Amino acid sequence: MAHHEISVATIQRLPLYLDYLKSVEKDIEFISATTIAFSLGLGEVQVRKDLASVSSSGKPKIGYNIHELISQLEDALGYHHVNNAIIVGAGKLGCALLGYEGFCRSGLEILAAFDSDQTKAGQYESGKPIYTVDALPDFCRDKEVRIGIITVPGEHAQKVCDLLVEAGILAIWNFAPVRLDIPKNIIVKNENMASSLAVLSTSLAKKLREA
Repeated sequence: MAHHEISVATIQRLPLYLDYLKSVEKDIEFISATTIAFSLGLGEVQVRKDLASVSSSGKPKIGYNIHELISQLEDALGYHHVNNAIIVGAGKLGCALLGYEGFCRSGLEILAAFDSDQTKAGQYESGKPIYTVDALPDFCRDKEVRIGIITVPGEHAQKVCDLLVEAGILAIWNFAPVRLDIPKNIIVKNENMASSLAVLSTSLAKKLREA
């Protein structure tokens, strides 16, 4: 089906539904939004709205065909289209991401890593090659890479970002703890671990005070 614009908040919940549906797919054929909401601890109205943004196949008193809904969710999330990506920064975080097998199931294929450390060139991590940063532009153009993942220290992130943009990258997943100066036509997703930890710590402190 043709999708309307889906909000970021909805997109962030769709993988939750997808993982849950895959966990019960072998046991049942149809499922209701009520069951999904109860199982995930979410509001039923919210779940209905989220599913309506990707599917119109739900039927009263029957629910959704699980196999069909899984396919619709994967389509909405772009999992049916493989996107080539690279990582810049072959440190501990970069190598951990390089070896994460879940990316392939989500339509992301990380082809290689790049690092400024010349001694890492020619090595392999989780079966993926590591090259010097100098090789990045030609590699991206030859392999039609569209996503760049930045896992370098903050002081080097902007230089890496500029290199990725020059190499034709259209989307950047930034794990460096800095805000990047990026052209308006480039998509960026910042992962600020300090901010996430702050939210977790604040929520924990509140829970402990209420206990």
